[in-house]
Amino acid sequence: MQRQVLVEYLNNFLEVTRFRDYAPNGLQVEGKNTIKNILCGVSASQELIDEAVRCNADAVLVHHGWFWKGEDPCVCAMKKRRLTTVLTNNVNLMAYHLPLDAHPTVGNNAQLAKLFGFQTEKTVGELDLTHVGSILDGPMPVAALKSRLANALAREPLLVGPDNIEVRRVGWCSGGAQDEIFAAAEAGCDAFISGEISERTTYIAREMGIAYFSCGHHATERYGVQALAEHLTRIFPELRAHYFEVDNPV
Repeated sequence: MQRQVLVEYLNNFLEVTRFRDYAPNGLQVEGKNTIKNILCGVSASQELIDEAVRCNADAVLVHHGWFWKGEDPCVCAMKKRRLTTVLTNNVNLMAYHLPLDAHPTVGNNAQLAKLFGFQTEKTVGELDLTHVGSILDGPMPVAALKSRLANALAREPLLVGPDNIEVRRVGWCSGGAQDEIFAAAEAGCDAFISGEISERTTYIAREMGIAYFSCGHHATERYGVQALAEHLTRIFPELRAHYFEVDNPV
């Protein structure tokens, strides 16, 4: 299909105009006009780009793209190598950051709800990205929730705050949303789940009496782009969209 048709569809489906983001959403680097094969991943790293070239992908579709606010704009060293690879091979780069966190069906937070067995009741916090709800099979001790998260993500989460309470109401927001713990606490959550953790998060969790689970930025943001790839192949049977996992312990 034509690149512009695909980009317009994604921009509309993910409602990019709703968001004031930290990087451009949509087409970030222009490549070939016709797209048949899309490689999807969490971040537009050199390893992902090299895999796209190896498998003859026409486009790379990611959650974390390039050109972030506040970064050095000079195209040198790592940036030069990445950009040279996509331009030399005429590969499109498309990225969707906050829109892919927020989407109600393919978004990272919607996918985490499915993965963890949560029911979303409402969204709160900055840009309404933080989900608040209940555990579908009922309240459980913090230790049981920690085990569930570990099994779902295939990694052990870091728990700070109270570890001996029952979790009835839970909040979650993927990636680097540790400061959304305040919105979760105000919404009456017993536990809050995100990707990253800051030094201050430990004291906040202890003093506010809310269990905080740091599950990994990459680990909590793998699922939206996979769901988006599946969605695209259903809507556009002529497309091949597949996910490539680049190992990241964070």
